[in-house]
Amino acid sequence: MKMRELTPHEKRTIRIAAILIGAYLVLFGGFLLYKRLAAFRQGYRQVVIEASDLRRQILPYQDKVEYAKTLMETFRMDPMKLAATSLVAQASAAIQKASDDAGMMAGPIRESLSHTGKEAASIQFETSGPVPAVLALLHNLKSTGYPLVVDSVQMSSDTRRPGNMKLNLTILVLDFDKWKKEEQPNA
Repeated sequence: MKMRELTPHEKRTIRIAAILIGAYLVLFGGFLLYKRLAAFRQGYRQVVIEASDLRRQILPYQDKVEYAKTLMETFRMDPMKLAATSLVAQASAAIQKASDDAGMMAGPIRESLSHTGKEAASIQFETSGPVPAVLALLHNLKSTGYPLVVDSVQMSSDTRRPGNMKLNLTILVLDFDKWKKEEQPNA
């Protein structure tokens, strides 16, 4: 069976129908593609907004982190490495080393545990040496790597060695665990 030949009018109708169906499919497909891309764009915008909100929330803490890093480097102290059980003994050894480094002659050292306050212990330290060494020791106590606060300083002339000074220090060793529980430390 032979197919009949299409008339030019029928051919033209089929061409117009094919063009219209193709245009509909292109428009419908484009619309679906546009909706999908719009959803991706909306998701991207949401992520950008969340990232900027997070950046705004973190910004105040960046200054505090930099300040803490500066303090840790200045005082050569890492609070994470300070063990509460050996803190006083290590601080005492660091004080003696600072005294030796300053050129002082270390005397007796007494440690007593604190029963009140935010201190781990109190250290009473006696040493003697020339005036520049005394000043160097007082200046270098802040860089021992331990949380020390000089509570009292008594200076007197050393009668056994002319030109030397005798130094009696009471030093408090702070306990970070106790300070963490309080909002604002007063030291």
